[in-house]
Amino acid sequence: MNVKIIKSKEGYAEAMARLSALMSLDPVTGSDDDNELGLLALVIADFEHQTVPPVQVDPIESILFRMDQMDLSRKDLIPYIGSISKVSEVLSRKRPLSLPMIRRLNRGLGIPADILIEDVETDSSIVSQDPEIDYSSFPLKEMLERGCFGDFKGNAQRLKDYAEDLVTKFKREFLPKHLEPAFLRAPMHQRGDRQADDMALLAWRMCVVRSAREANLSREYKPGSVTPEWLRELAKLSAFEEGPKLAREYLARLGITLVIESHFKRTFLDGAAMLDNGRPIVALTLRHDRVDNFWFALLHELAHVAKHLSDSNPVFIDDLDRPNPEHIESEADEMAQEALIPKNRWDAAKVKETLLSEDAIAFADEIGVHPAIIAGRLRHETKNFRLLSHLIGKTGQVSQHFVQ
Repeated sequence: MNVKIIKSKEGYAEAMARLSALMSLDPVTGSDDDNELGLLALVIADFEHQTVPPVQVDPIESILFRMDQMDLSRKDLIPYIGSISKVSEVLSRKRPLSLPMIRRLNRGLGIPADILIEDVETDSSIVSQDPEIDYSSFPLKEMLERGCFGDFKGNAQRLKDYAEDLVTKFKREFLPKHLEPAFLRAPMHQRGDRQADDMALLAWRMCVVRSAREANLSREYKPGSVTPEWLRELAKLSAFEEGPKLAREYLARLGITLVIESHFKRTFLDGAAMLDNGRPIVALTLRHDRVDNFWFALLHELAHVAKHLSDSNPVFIDDLDRPNPEHIESEADEMAQEALIPKNRWDAAKVKETLLSEDAIAFADEIGVHPAIIAGRLRHETKNFRLLSHLIGKTGQVSQHFVQ
């Protein structure tokens, strides 16, 4: 007996010929020929398994077969697929099965999930569990406009019908399965007293992480790198016309990713600091697209990176229009303010008394920052938001530096 593993088509042909010869002998059970026959069958089956692709069972054919078995009409499929028009479109292959449809067909008609799922990257285990999230509550239209759903086309209802499929695929593209629970359930510290839409916030966070990973920074962040001195040097970049763009490079050298991601409707945020696999991300919305707001929001989030961001507190979401009495927010505010305008210099600043633009410009030159930062501080403290408007400038001053 000389049975070998089959490695070629020629070897397969020889094994099949030998198998046929042995079968024609009708060997006695337990004999050498019978044992050789059994081994040949195993190696032939192994070769066929490796070289012949498995037969893919068609999901629609499976549904039609089950309908025939159970004597079901198309109307009987409405509880599983939806309206009679949707049933017709699915059975005529004009509409793909959505995950909710698959889940209902699997549970109601007993059709195996792995037969119904055509996307090879979708784990069939997703069908056995109810979703933890109401996927239809995501800001689907906005996510579509931001390219989260690839080349999907369809009206608002179709978008809602396939919400779970689309959002799940979007998550899968940038969020490994083993990291997903930690990301979705991460405790969020949220500044502001306006109740933001949770699903819109989650969508925004996912878009931020996607953009951060696309940046693909090579340097690793070392905790403790963000110091008051480092922040003060960063603040001085505001004096340059290209300051916001220089800031992104300045952060990247430390292993921190700066992401500009506009906010979604029903959210109220200026920025966030968050961790992604240990790397800090600072994300700004530019909701108030002005120089003074950009620099304060940036330094406020970096203060969170320096003092508060950790595995136990991995996300800080900030609505800087709203006061927050919490100690950590006060700390972040103070650290940002000190970096932009040192307290000892501010206390003695002539412009606090005169409120004149020439004094604001002179003081800005003296401490090395943009005049809009001085004007913004004066407007905030006096609550006079018409003061020095010409130094604040028009909106759109920052976003122009990040147009791709």
